Amino acid sequence: MAFVQTPNLTVFYEQAGQGPPCLIISGTGSDLRLKPNVMDFPLHDLFTVTAYDQRGLGQTISPPPPYHMADYADDAAAVMDSLEIDHAVIFGVSFGGMVAQELALRHPARVSRMALFCTTSGGAGGSSFPLHSLADLSVTERATRLIMLNDTRHDSAWLQNHPKVLEDQRDRMQKAAELSGAPNGAAAQLAARAGHDCWERLPLISCPTFIAGGTHDGIAAPDAVTRLAQKIPNAHLRFYDGGHLFWNTAPQAIRDLRQFLSDDPHFRRGETDA
Repeated sequence: MAFVQTPNLTVFYEQAGQGPPCLIISGTGSDLRLKPNVMDFPLHDLFTVTAYDQRGLGQTISPPPPYHMADYADDAAAVMDSLEIDHAVIFGVSFGGMVAQELALRHPARVSRMALFCTTSGGAGGSSFPLHSLADLSVTERATRLIMLNDTRHDSAWLQNHPKVLEDQRDRMQKAAELSGAPNGAAAQLAARAGHDCWERLPLISCPTFIAGGTHDGIAAPDAVTRLAQKIPNAHLRFYDGGHLFWNTAPQAIRDLRQFLSDDPHFRRGETDA
């Protein structure tokens, strides 16, 4: 187990691989004790990959709510400071993509290039599905809704023919609830997520940016993902045949991610900051 102390938090993190630094910022409710997780992305042969439990989640200490998106971005920069990472390629997934946008805006010198998967800008650009609206549902109801949102092709008829998918989703959610030592942290993350809005500031992002989405994503809808890419200068956009976790069914997404991140000039020169 590895913890790092920032000015405001004791943060649990994992690190693997060798090479220039890559910081992965994970999605809603993520806990590195739950497998699979973002550390399973095949990047360790190219980078020293770091991921961490965000405030209120996993084994990271939970400060009192409320939380704001700026807090999550500042946490990411503080983790980099504590690990002596001057700048890195950043990979943000879903909620982590929202945090990555804030990080690139608040701490632009820390981000050499950025990949944003299945995420949105908020505001006039469009928001991801309001997951906080599902909080009062039963575990089974919430699992059912999430499966349908994760891939819009998965309707009730599909679910009847794939009962194991619902069972696995429910089991993962129950496991997450059992592991959680601070349920208020998860609720505070959902509240911060609901307030995410980088739309008007997106033109200030100056780093190379790769944005990817799933054609059947009901959480980060394709039209909102498209608007996000259109607002960031010189962003590259690509859609893949899949849902919110499109890389599980579209291996080209992983190949494109590896290519984009490894095009960083520090990677080509073999430099590291960690």
